[in-house]
Amino acid sequence: MTRIPTKQEVLDWISANPTLTSKRDIAKAFGIKGADRIDLKRILKELEAEGHLEKRKRSYRDPDRLPPVSVLQVKAPNADGDLFARPLEWHGEGVEPIVLIIARTSDPALGEGDRILARLTVVHEEDHNYEARLIRRIGTNPRKIVGIFRKGAEGGRIVPIDKAGQTEWLIDDGAVLGAKDGELVEAEQAGPKNRMGLPRARIVERLGDPTAPKAVSLIAIHQHGIPDDFPDKVIAEADKAKPVGLNGREDLRDMPLLTIDPSDARDHDDACYAHADDDPKNPGGHVVWVAIADVAAYVQPGTALDREARKRGNSSYFPDRVVPMLPDRLSGDLCSLHEGVPRACIAVRMQVNADGNKIGHRFVRGLMRSAASLNYAEVQEAIDGTPNDRTGPLLEAVLKPLYAAYTALKNARSVRQPLELDLPERKIVLSETGEVESVAFRDRLDAHKLIEEFMILANVAAAETLIAKRRPLLFRVHEEPAPEKLESLRETAQAAGLNLAKGQVLQTRHLNALLNAAAGTEDAELINLSTLRSMAQAYYNPENFGHFGLALRNYAHFTSPIRRYADLIVHRALISAHGWGKDGLTEDEIARLEETATHISDTERRSMMAERDTTDRYLAAFLSERVGNEFTGRISGIARFGAFVKMDETGADGLVPVRSLGREFFHFDREAGTLMGSDTGLIIAIGQRVTVRLTEATPVTGGLELELLSIDDQALPRGRGSKGRPTRRKAISTKRKKDKIKRKVERKRRQR
Repeated sequence: MTRIPTKQEVLDWISANPTLTSKRDIAKAFGIKGADRIDLKRILKELEAEGHLEKRKRSYRDPDRLPPVSVLQVKAPNADGDLFARPLEWHGEGVEPIVLIIARTSDPALGEGDRILARLTVVHEEDHNYEARLIRRIGTNPRKIVGIFRKGAEGGRIVPIDKAGQTEWLIDDGAVLGAKDGELVEAEQAGPKNRMGLPRARIVERLGDPTAPKAVSLIAIHQHGIPDDFPDKVIAEADKAKPVGLNGREDLRDMPLLTIDPSDARDHDDACYAHADDDPKNPGGHVVWVAIADVAAYVQPGTALDREARKRGNSSYFPDRVVPMLPDRLSGDLCSLHEGVPRACIAVRMQVNADGNKIGHRFVRGLMRSAASLNYAEVQEAIDGTPNDRTGPLLEAVLKPLYAAYTALKNARSVRQPLELDLPERKIVLSETGEVESVAFRDRLDAHKLIEEFMILANVAAAETLIAKRRPLLFRVHEEPAPEKLESLRETAQAAGLNLAKGQVLQTRHLNALLNAAAGTEDAELINLSTLRSMAQAYYNPENFGHFGLALRNYAHFTSPIRRYADLIVHRALISAHGWGKDGLTEDEIARLEETATHISDTERRSMMAERDTTDRYLAAFLSERVGNEFTGRISGIARFGAFVKMDETGADGLVPVRSLGREFFHFDREAGTLMGSDTGLIIAIGQRVTVRLTEATPVTGGLELELLSIDDQALPRGRGSKGRPTRRKAISTKRKKDKIKRKVERKRRQR
């Protein structure tokens, strides 16, 4: 009788032979024949059900690349309906690779949390590094679901609040946790998915009334797994903290440092001051001080506070609340630079010449006292000639020197030419009860730009100091766009009658020239959006790869340690480099810098997604009373299932489902970013001006559904808008049809 291998032996074989993972390959490797294959099949099924393939040895591959066959965990679909997966076997340096699942029609449906064995192909796309083809599903982790509980005779159901979550979940009577009908709940998957019928879950937390206005951000917080409660030990440590005194610090309390923040700022972690440089070697120059709250004095390595801050990675900001990285005793008190109160800080004194170039700097660990806590609007109004009681006394001595230094920095910026995108930021205004009062676009004042330039200068100084002192740190990295993304941007520009030069090393000034050429034209928004989409995503790394978008060689985050763990790492590195105390960067932290960089890059993306989802839900609530109204907008995205439209008035994104476009078949061209009607030849492409009607707004998911009325001021071809099942595609050669459509797209682009 043939010896049947153990589970571990099977796992070892798959690990050592990633391209030979079929049952036949494994049977051949172990000499298993005939009826003995039944036992092998049983072992494989058990391994699949248990999900133990993640415990394979990993010595067979390059640590900086994923193996050609790898275990992945499926993420929730994004707004375009694409499925991405997290590689469970990544142990390389830098940011964890992003994997896009390329589904075939024969593949089973995959859901968030599924573990799969997939064959990977390396690609160089903006939003992913690998493409995966499913080999087989190997098991699932308990999945979290946030949704509305609907009570039934024996338990009930959960209707997910996620836009991409179409499947309801069954709740057995014993797993209800006392939830009431219509209540918002968090649940987790209970047992494996059923081939027939709805999957089962158990409720793990009741979250309250989903229609309450302030539940909007709460939904996003739970949906994305953002920790929003501090453990008792963390709170206890924060409560024991005492204000730091002058001992061992430079006394900056008489310096008129100001904090300038939004009017609704929840914390104040940076202050600034500037004056004309009296050094005769720097005629027309300026001295700029930037002081940052000394969080490292209160959050020391190895403490519960530090572990929790690292776990969170950053604060998350929502229209109605903030989920802070640090407890309020620190973020809102001891580490917030309140007016008139002595506060510990790490400050940098920077010399700037008349042309706005930094010619020297030094760091100090000090004690400061803010002369005033001002907001952007009142500072700008003072400079524009209408000071108030707070800014009037500061205008000549403090505010005007700040703007003089900023004018010099603007000159240096114009020479450096960082990327200058023109994409207004939305501002959601809430009433006291949490309901949306208005949606507008934030003003972009010189006061905003002033603080931004001062913070960038301080971040550069921090990076340069630590490089010069050969100290490890976390850089803020933004790499140049991938060639494929640049080519796509170039094609978009050419279709708009613009040009992005080829055959040269790309610099931000080349992109700015394109943006300037598009400014004031109907294609300005399209070019700005396309340029943004061509950019790589910024991340943290202990290696310095530069910051492409800012056109800077050396850049690190130093200015916001209250809300970013990366900045706290940089503060500790500066403390160690200057010998300021024992609360600097430890050897253990240095050894974990790569791991920390990856983790906080992930938490930053998590917060961005949660904040975006919250905005979508508020916008849907705001527009829910305007269903049936018509809006103008622009096509902002194309997917197989429809077109996304960004509406002019609010900046909200809605979906025009392909099923609403009529009875003809629409061909989706991923490369061209178009949908084309097979009968009428109607082309729907990114950037087109459209008029739409709002047909559905679902606040609980943030979903907006639209009906397309016109494209580029032209009514749709006859027959548009009729609903029904699409007719069958004519049986013609797929390749011939695709080539014909591409030729049509090119002709239409040239005609625009």
